[in-house]
Amino acid sequence: MKKIILIVIVVLIGIQFIQPEKNISTSNSMAIENIEEVPVEIESIISKSCADCHSNSTNYPWYNTIAPVSWYLANHINEGKEHLNFSEWGNYNNNQKKHIIKDLEEVLESHEMPLKSYILLHKEAMLTNAEYELFLNWVKNLEVKE
Repeated sequence: MKKIILIVIVVLIGIQFIQPEKNISTSNSMAIENIEEVPVEIESIISKSCADCHSNSTNYPWYNTIAPVSWYLANHINEGKEHLNFSEWGNYNNNQKKHIIKDLEEVLESHEMPLKSYILLHKEAMLTNAEYELFLNWVKNLEVKE
């Protein structure tokens, strides 16, 4: 039994040296706020409730360096960015933008985002009904320029 505990401890210590790449970028020339007209209120909502998983600039919590949690966070962020990356808005083509806007409308109408699991650890990310409405109305009026 002692041998098993020792092996588990060694493995847990060993995996701490395997850290995923951080999602931190200072370049944002293709960010949505540089391409579209984004009101301050919408920028605030995106920053507090979306940007950690849907941009190139994650504000990491203190526990982000602890494996395997760090791996889970990296995977979650990469998955979020596959669906929508506000930092890369200018790189999307018109069809991609239209699809993203449609998806964004759906998740805002159903209050699916931010994820409940994210809100559990980030209470400040919770959106009020008024914020959902404001964000949804802005998204619905977002026009893709042909």
